[in-house]
Amino acid sequence: MKIAVMTGPGEIEFQEKEIPSFSKTEVLVKIKAVGLCTWEQKYYKGIPGSYPFVGGHEISGIVEAVGENVTQGIKKGDQVVVASLTRCGECYYCRRGLDNLCENTGSDPNQGGLQGPGGFSEYFVARGYEIYKISSDVDIVTGTLAEPLACVLRSIDRSRIEFGDTAVVLGGGVMGMLHLLLAKRRGAAVIVSEPDEARRQKALSMGADYIVDPLSVDLPEFVKKFTNSRGAEAVFFTAGGKPAIDSGIKCLVQNGTMVIYGGTGADDSLTIDPKLFHYDEVFITGVTKHTKDTFRRAADLISSRSLPLKELITEEYPFENIVEAFDRAGAMDTFRVIVKL
Repeated sequence: MKIAVMTGPGEIEFQEKEIPSFSKTEVLVKIKAVGLCTWEQKYYKGIPGSYPFVGGHEISGIVEAVGENVTQGIKKGDQVVVASLTRCGECYYCRRGLDNLCENTGSDPNQGGLQGPGGFSEYFVARGYEIYKISSDVDIVTGTLAEPLACVLRSIDRSRIEFGDTAVVLGGGVMGMLHLLLAKRRGAAVIVSEPDEARRQKALSMGADYIVDPLSVDLPEFVKKFTNSRGAEAVFFTAGGKPAIDSGIKCLVQNGTMVIYGGTGADDSLTIDPKLFHYDEVFITGVTKHTKDTFRRAADLISSRSLPLKELITEEYPFENIVEAFDRAGAMDTFRVIVKL
């Protein structure tokens, strides 16, 4: 099989590997599509900077073979999505139902003996619990959004959002749009804050009630006006760094929740007056990764075809053009770029 290896910033070479063997509790998947996540884009740009590296964790494909002790009813030919993260089931966090915090996640190299999740390859061996079936009549490319959708579902759960609430989404990229779609499904009015005009218009077309350019409009003042001077019950930070977080905190209603979903830079430290917690009883929390449950729900949502997820996939490239795909993935006029095998 072919595997795409990042040998350095902006450098990818194809290597030939044996199709990996699999155990009785594992599944061999023929990969059909992989999304280029922001995390992998950073590797491509040399920001984390540890090579050689094989990315690819937003995986959808077709089951090629199933270990005899896999019990989910998965069979050859099934269309599936892959939650490629170790869940040991034995550590402190797994036993508390917090498997997204598993102490042994990502501790092993991928099947080629290289660091990274390993989805940029023609075949992938997954543990049985990492496989989730999706409907055969769903576009398999859409399945690549299962992993980010599962992560955003956890963010929405953490926010405690309810019908009739107001939510503010900071950032209009893929993750911001997924927060918008799911917050609308929870019955909230949604304000999207995004400096790029084209992305603001995209948010509007996908159901945002209001769009705001934070560079020209005072966002907290706008939110207070929209909510009769109270503020938003939920604020989701997906992009924008410290200025966006500072602004988002000021948007909160008393007892509101802010979820730090997106990554921040090394210098994005915050100074928060503790009276904000004491008198306004606000919650500021964060989220990392997905759980088995949110991945299951994401797969079910994809199978239901009830979300316009295809609108977030803006470009598709064949596997041999993965360098071109990475060169486009970080552009402001793209959302999710997909490599097809």
